[in-house]
Amino acid sequence: MEARLHPGVVPAAPPRQGARRDAVRADKDAEFSEYMAARQPSLLRTAYLLTGDRHAAEDLVQTALAKLYLSWDKVQQREHIDGYVRRILVNENNSLWRRPWKKRETTTSEMPETVTHDAEGPDTELWDQVQALPRKQRAAVVLRYYEQLSEAETAAVLGVSVGTVKSQTSRALATMRGRMGALEER
Repeated sequence: MEARLHPGVVPAAPPRQGARRDAVRADKDAEFSEYMAARQPSLLRTAYLLTGDRHAAEDLVQTALAKLYLSWDKVQQREHIDGYVRRILVNENNSLWRRPWKKRETTTSEMPETVTHDAEGPDTELWDQVQALPRKQRAAVVLRYYEQLSEAETAAVLGVSVGTVKSQTSRALATMRGRMGALEER
């Protein structure tokens, strides 16, 4: 049955379905932007400690935040977002090393310039030792001592057992102690 309207009466437009969706998206974007603004410096420091290169760290954080944005609606417990992002950082850093273009080496007739540090002192020496560690040991050390996560939290971020975190951390510290001792003997 067709509804009849009085002459001159225009039916009201049905509510736009997209308007509600746009409002939800705007709320999501605002919430994500707020999180990103608050956490980006800390994430960048963690990524730098994982990669040892500022540009690679920026790329890593950008990738991690893009992946987080895509799954922002799926994150049920907002208090666990930091751990989720750390996990993305570590996984992405590890997967970068598996990519074929990263493994290609090129030979040149000249030796590359060495990186020099402006600062001198124990922090610089310690940083050099951390950067010399294998990536899994470096990730364990960064998460345990820089991010100050517990062994269980570090294991969750790395996707390994607590025993693996303990052994990786122990090996890393033993390696660093050995190298620092060799430097002091010189």
